[in-house]
Amino acid sequence: MRRRSVLLAVPALMLTAAGCGSGDSSGDAASSPSDSPSDTASPTGTPSASATPTAKIVSGPVPAVTGGTSFDKKPTVAKGSGTPSKDLAVKTVIQGDGPAIASGDFVQVNYLGQVWDTAKVFDTSFGRGPYTNVIGQGKVIPGWDQGLLGQKVRSRVELAIPPALGYGSSGNAQAGIKGTDTLVFVVDVLERFNAKSSATGKAAAQNDASLPKVGANTDGKAPVITVPKGAKAPTKLVAEYVLEGDGAVVKATDNLLLQYKGVLWDTGKEFDSTYAHGQLAAFPLAQLIKGWQQGLAGKKVGSRVMLVTPPGLAYGNQANNGIPANSTLVFTLDILALL
Repeated sequence: MRRRSVLLAVPALMLTAAGCGSGDSSGDAASSPSDSPSDTASPTGTPSASATPTAKIVSGPVPAVTGGTSFDKKPTVAKGSGTPSKDLAVKTVIQGDGPAIASGDFVQVNYLGQVWDTAKVFDTSFGRGPYTNVIGQGKVIPGWDQGLLGQKVRSRVELAIPPALGYGSSGNAQAGIKGTDTLVFVVDVLERFNAKSSATGKAAAQNDASLPKVGANTDGKAPVITVPKGAKAPTKLVAEYVLEGDGAVVKATDNLLLQYKGVLWDTGKEFDSTYAHGQLAAFPLAQLIKGWQQGLAGKKVGSRVMLVTPPGLAYGNQANNGIPANSTLVFTLDILALL
């Protein structure tokens, strides 16, 4: 599956100066049948450029899950029996006990997708790694956008999606999906992220009195950053754990879902924050200032990281949106997920 960044909340402030674009997501939205085809038929995509129909949601029919019946185990699903519904069929196979998904939430899932008539599996994240995207915003196929709303974290949900709510009348020839195919997905909802999400790692020691201290709260509120008074700003990048997670190690090529806040070393004044925007930031690490690229690569998902970024790894001798020239910047960044 070709992953594309969501780019929903990318402040231009954090982007590198050249060749990076802006925070507008229109140039990197989820693929449609008119785009270059992806290597598999992932949930990313829209059926057509026309208005997406609003589904009537029914409880079935959906094929039986015959194997891998435990949560987050790769399922085996029977071939569809009889004629599938023309409506969106949604069945909660395992009821989770976590928070419910709302429009605008990012969800992290494992899933398996197959064709109703043949039981041919055209894509699965089981064994490859979880898939994360935003729900209810047109970044995934409409059957997901509408069928996953209200479902709870740690639920297993089965969807039978008619063509109009999947890949439309064009289908996806590369994946063997015809424009008349009803698609069956089993989706295990692993996690949900929104503007109130925090890293959940283990608190790390912050013993260097010459460095800023960052709050270790996990309540979704902006951590307090305290810059030591009178201390000389470091001339080299500092990247330290505040909360150390146990997720995957970030690579330079990864797309990240983050909460962050930035302040000036000299004054402690905040100049940007996802907490203030009320919206998470999702972007390719490779498009961000060098301090972020170098400081976040090698850190683990689920962590909060404190970065002290000298001018040469930020904006140098150029002023930028409230940041004076030659400023040292201090950031707290929660690495919530990989996209």
